[in-house]
Amino acid sequence: MRIPILSLAAALHLCAAAPVQAAPDDDAISPDRPGFANPPDVVGKGRLQLEASVQWDRRRADDLHERAVSTPTLLRIGVGDALELRLETDGRDVIHDVDPASGARTTTTGYADTALGVKWRLAQQQGLRPALALLGEVDLPSGTRELRGRGARPAVYLPASWDLDAGWSLQAMPGVGTDNDERGARYRYGFLALSLGKELSQRWQGFVEVAAPQVARAEHGGTQAAVDGGVTYRLSKDCQLDASVAHGLNKRTPDLSVAFGVSIRR
Repeated sequence: MRIPILSLAAALHLCAAAPVQAAPDDDAISPDRPGFANPPDVVGKGRLQLEASVQWDRRRADDLHERAVSTPTLLRIGVGDALELRLETDGRDVIHDVDPASGARTTTTGYADTALGVKWRLAQQQGLRPALALLGEVDLPSGTRELRGRGARPAVYLPASWDLDAGWSLQAMPGVGTDNDERGARYRYGFLALSLGKELSQRWQGFVEVAAPQVARAEHGGTQAAVDGGVTYRLSKDCQLDASVAHGLNKRTPDLSVAFGVSIRR
């Protein structure tokens, strides 16, 4: 299964072949990456959009040092003007663990679970009322045994965005999901991301973000929190590159994450 890596290579090839041109604001590609918060936009009826990346994570806890490389990939399929289907995975994972006490090293390789989802655009922005969408997905236990989650894990999110003056924008995405603990008991967790973006030029845009990808009780993994930021560069109306870096705010979150991605629409 080399699909995520091949998807990244294919997207880069298509971006390289795309004509470099300015894009009208109302018809520009709008990827869900690179931040945690998704915009409420959908790809449009009859369109396909591939968003692929390479991500490096590092976490240093008292009892474990971990480095991981993954290939997050999202395929979005437009089935209506306000509705899209989604297929998402963290792709190929390579995880290196080191026990700081003994120096013992282990390496885990394999493929992450796949999530099936749908995004429905509910409303466009009108004054102070934001543009809104409803995003639902379910992670399926479909990955390599060592990386597979416990059962199906549904989640629901509410992406919202505001276009502000002077090229500024604000995005928010609250959500709630479910998971299963080691005993097989199902529990709920919260999700929240707030992102502030700025159009730097016709092609460049930057953003900063604060996110809590998991808000849960300590017995269920506790709360994860991070601050991140990055830039995007639009090659054409259908192709965009991105780079981002994130810093974890507690020991439950990778203390450093770096990602490079490409998004292409057809």
